[in-house]
Amino acid sequence: MNYRHIYHAGNFADVLKHAVLARLIVYMQQKDKAFRLLDTHAGIGLYDLSSEEAQKTGEWRDGIGRLLDAELPAPVATILAPYLDAVRSLNPEGEITLYPGSPKLARMLFRPQDRLSAMELHPDDSRRLARLFEGDYQVRVTELDGWLALGAHLPPKEKRGIVLVDPPFELEGEYERIVDGLARAYRRFSTGVYCLWYPIKRGAPIAAFHEALKALEIPKILCAELSVKSDRDLTGLSGTGLIIVNPPFTLKDELHAALPELKRVMAQDRYASHRCFWLRGETTEAERQRD
Repeated sequence: MNYRHIYHAGNFADVLKHAVLARLIVYMQQKDKAFRLLDTHAGIGLYDLSSEEAQKTGEWRDGIGRLLDAELPAPVATILAPYLDAVRSLNPEGEITLYPGSPKLARMLFRPQDRLSAMELHPDDSRRLARLFEGDYQVRVTELDGWLALGAHLPPKEKRGIVLVDPPFELEGEYERIVDGLARAYRRFSTGVYCLWYPIKRGAPIAAFHEALKALEIPKILCAELSVKSDRDLTGLSGTGLIIVNPPFTLKDELHAALPELKRVMAQDRYASHRCFWLRGETTEAERQRD
């Protein structure tokens, strides 16, 4: 309940998460039929990077601050365009002061038929989020523990949807909670696209987490990771990871193109790295190791 994303808004972890979320939304919009985004840990929706909190850490400067100024190869610029265009539209003067959280980014990319269910447990943050979307019939904000939403709010009435799970990882057992939450949600909504975020830092049980996900025997689970520095640096995160269940068939190739450029732009030391591979999917073990 004490977590405040304003200290981390726009950092390298947000960049990867929001770039992928934008790609998922674009993919869902290839069909005319409506879809719903369920955002389980929505935050306040819009972040002021000129605020005292954001300035105190300055994490955004090594994330979105670098990426907006970077020269990118044309194919990668195209992949990142939905995300970066949304950020730029909030900052028409050029200097970045506003950064969209996942609910705001999604809403900016929506068509009239698309819907957002945004869950936020912290009372103050939930009220701020509700004010942000006041009068917007495409958005429903609920003050609720996002883990409960994985049962109560699935499947969506549209029968098409993205489920974004982005917990703060301020409590013990969050990796296990992701696995358990995905298992429950998948039983209710097996055709949904799931995007699950996790931090990478020294001592994090990443290998055990991946094995637990594989044990769920969900047919298609894609993993993408970006590390910007050595995990010997104990200050903050060294990397960020995403688990994508039922990913669009184009996403793996897009990540293979984008991840090297994101690493190049946001690397903080020579140990920066990236990888994208199937935890479960239509690849051989040799192909997985090569990825």
